[in-house]
Formats: sequence, C-alpha cells, structure tokens
Amino acid sequence: MELPRAPRINPSILAADFVNMQTELARIATADFAHVDVMDNHFVPNLTFGPQMVQRIQETSPVPLDVHLMITDPERWAPGYAELGAASVTFHLEAAVDPVSLARRLRDIGARAGVAVKPDTPVDGLFPVLDEFDQILVMTVEPGFGGQGFMPETMPKLRALSEEARRRGSQVWLQVDGGISDDTIAQAAAAGADTFVAGSAVYGQDDVEAAVSRLRHLARAASLES
Repeated sequence: MELPRAPRINPSILAADFVNMQTELARIATADFAHVDVMDNHFVPNLTFGPQMVQRIQETSPVPLDVHLMITDPERWAPGYAELGAASVTFHLEAAVDPVSLARRLRDIGARAGVAVKPDTPVDGLFPVLDEFDQILVMTVEPGFGGQGFMPETMPKLRALSEEARRRGSQVWLQVDGGISDDTIAQAAAAGADTFVAGSAVYGQDDVEAAVSRLRHLARAASLES
C-alpha cells in the first residue's frame, strides 16, 4: 500500500452520522485515512465501536482505517483490529503493559503501529524507542469525547517529539487529535505534527471535500514556515 504524503488529514467518524455511515464514509474519499475511535467505557467514559462495526467500516470505507483504541488491555484486543485489515492501529501508552512488544505484534500482522499519549503524559520515555512505532499520537484534548477545545499546552511535548525524531532520523508520523480546526491546525503543524485528526471541522461542513483540502493547505503552509 502506498502511504499518503504529509500533511495527512484523517476525518474522525465520531463526528459522522452513524445512521448513514456508508454515505458518510463516501464523503471523505479525498482524505488520507478514516479515523475510528474505539472506546470501551472503562479507559475512557464513553462507548463507541467494537470489532464488528469496525469490520463493516473497513469493508465500506474508500480510504484506509486509522483505528485509535481508547481501551484497557490493548495487548488482548489490539491485534484483532490489525487482523480486520486496519491500516493503522494506535493504542494508549497509559494502558499498555509492554508497548514495544505490542507494536511489534501489530507490525507482524501487517498494520502500522501507533502509540497515543494523553495530554498530561510525558513523552521522554518514548525517545529511545521511537523507531518501534510508525505513529505517535499526541492527544490535544482529554480522550473520550468529541467537540472539546484544543489544548495549546500540549504543543511543547509535540515539539520535543518532533525535534527528537529529526535528531534520530526517525520516520515516525506525529499525529494530533482533539480540537483540530482551521484555527488550530497551523499551530500543531508548526510544532511538528504531520497527521491531523479532525471531526467537526470536516463533518460539520457542508462541503466536506473542500474542508479536507483547506485543512491540508493550512497545515502544509504552516509546516513550510516553521
């Protein structure tokens, strides 16, 4: 599979109309990935999709799936999402017992392996093992609900990851999720993000294709200026 070039825009289907999911997926055909939030009502106080729904989304989506697991016990459950054919599977550092071993399992199955960190979680411990992951997701809101405000205080952590990745020559993708919009995407791109999850900034617009294009343009312009 040829990987999309940065900046990557991954609309969050958490903001889509669940009753018309196939139509909603078709609307983001010009995006890079469909971002699928799996929540278990334990790691976060919300409940969304399970494996059966993700499998159906996988079968109907015009773009690859970027699955974000906000769940406990990812060692048990994450490999199953890779086996469903998700292009990328991200689990939370805070929930994993052995993040590196889990990332290797996901890669062995054929998925890109991602690790996510909550806003208050330090990232320094990831520096020595950056190359064990294909993607690091810096949450720019507290995980669990869509529609929250962007947290600019997470940008120093993102910038530190970007600088360390550059120093090591790492090809890891740096993703941000939470409050990404026309007003905030440039700030995240300037701090080093190259992959952006956007919910209402895409699905809340009448012209979804134009919204994806505009976000991509804003991110590219900011990254070139930084």
